[in-house]
Amino acid sequence: MTFRNEGTLDRTLRVIAGAALISLVFVGPQTAWGWVGLVPLITGLLGNCPVYSLLGISTCPVKQ
Repeated sequence: MTFRNEGTLDRTLRVIAGAALISLVFVGPQTAWGWVGLVPLITGLLGNCPVYSLLGISTCPVKQ
């Protein structure tokens, strides 16, 4: 079982930002820095951010 600490909006924004950054590798300035977009893309798809875990942050709604 994976502990999720990202809410739906947070995950959606991460996936969009990650995809936008990765697109820089193929279009636009074509810089290798676009591969940094893998980090928000992967954390958005998995729903778990290691930095959030370290800081005790969660944007995921609490299940009651």
